[in-house]
Amino acid sequence: MLEAGTMLLFCAVLFASVALGWSIIPALFVGVLLFMGYGLVRRCSLRAMASRAAGSVRSAGTVVVAFVLIGVLTSLWRASGTIAFIVAHSTAVIHAATVIPLSFLLCSAMSVLVGSSFASAATMGTICMSLGLSMQANPVMLGGAILAGVYVGDRCSPVSTSALLVKQLTHTNLFNTIARMLRTGAVPFVLSCVVYVAAAVVEWLCASGGSGFGAASAAATAGSASAAVSTNASSITDIGGLFSSAFDLHWLTLVPALLVIVLALLHVDVRLLMLASIAASVAICVGVQHMEWAELLRLLIFGYHAQNPQVAALLDGGGILSMLTVMATVCISSAYAGIFAETRMLARLQQVIEMLGHRIGACGATMITATCAAALACNQTLTIMLTHQLCGGLYGDDESERSAQAIDLEDSAVVIAPLIPWSIAGAVPLATINAPTLSLAAATFLYLLPLSRMLASAVRRRSGFRTRHRSQNQNPGLAIPHRPKPMLHMFAHGFHPKSGD
Repeated sequence: MLEAGTMLLFCAVLFASVALGWSIIPALFVGVLLFMGYGLVRRCSLRAMASRAAGSVRSAGTVVVAFVLIGVLTSLWRASGTIAFIVAHSTAVIHAATVIPLSFLLCSAMSVLVGSSFASAATMGTICMSLGLSMQANPVMLGGAILAGVYVGDRCSPVSTSALLVKQLTHTNLFNTIARMLRTGAVPFVLSCVVYVAAAVVEWLCASGGSGFGAASAAATAGSASAAVSTNASSITDIGGLFSSAFDLHWLTLVPALLVIVLALLHVDVRLLMLASIAASVAICVGVQHMEWAELLRLLIFGYHAQNPQVAALLDGGGILSMLTVMATVCISSAYAGIFAETRMLARLQQVIEMLGHRIGACGATMITATCAAALACNQTLTIMLTHQLCGGLYGDDESERSAQAIDLEDSAVVIAPLIPWSIAGAVPLATINAPTLSLAAATFLYLLPLSRMLASAVRRRSGFRTRHRSQNQNPGLAIPHRPKPMLHMFAHGFHPKSGD
């Protein structure tokens, strides 16, 4: 009872922070006090809880360093003209008949390169939304295509904060996990493309059908949504000309992005990969964009800020300071892991999840847990960490089991969090591109992925049950008794981080 009351109070503080538009960091600190207070009531030593929490935070040091590099990298890509070059040349292929599927594909490609849903939505997403509305595209389908696209790379980019966080939590090889993500995400990705192509065909038929009720309704909806788009974004008509006025769009500006792709294919350590791209970006900022060293050092910390208001609306951001919130979230949430391990606060809930896992499988139990965690946590980072900790007993400690948990987290917590209407994971990108909340229903990739995984898991379990049943009927003496997976492994043995690959 005390555990439930403490968690409900913590969730109420998180909900209040999100509803009022405040930073969630103070709410997370309140959580530390609440959970330590619970431990004191349960007669746990304050020193022991603090020591376990500090050890968990230290284990997050590697991923925090990676987040710093990502902040520097995204800032330099903006300043060097890399993002401007990609956006200017990509949006040239957008036409009225293909704007919805192309928005999904272009936002997917941008998010794979920059590894951030928020940055992808602010750049490629904003432009695709503006161009699509000017072409009378349905704003719900267009917003859904953009939201789904920006999370394709947020899930599987080698420079994605969520992918790096999952790697650190599960102690797995990042590139092996990415390879598995490409396999599990292939069918949902193709199906999403089919849905958006079909939507584009329907839009085209309605437009060519004249003054039919459907065409008039779609045009009215698009017109009202277009009016909601910010002036800076909606007034953009010549993307190439706009960026050419602010940058020298030489082909060399594409080198930092190409380095990320090539080095990722070669499985180079992600930190070395980012450092190589950072070095190339610095050289382009100085040699091609003729930037002063003092300005360059400033933007590494504070991010890129363009002088042109229209360019600023699309490209401003990045820098080390932009990563402070996610770094603080990871560190504080890591402290939770230590406190929970010392107080055994989540032991009963984890037992329930393990029993659910024995019934529907580890994948299905992880999906359900991630959905509940996303609804309570209101953000992606905390959703990932809570789901990992609650579902720890569903998986063993060998490499194959850790890899299974990593892919289950990527296919659940990472993509389910943006589907929660009150979560900042989906609300921020939609607000950035001024898309209606109903666009969540059109973000097909985000729910086709977990649904396809649950379906595949159910089919495998049913097939395995039938195989075992036939084998036992034919050879009763060979029946193997059921051996449940270890329960409460992390709580029984403590939180002992291992070095990742």
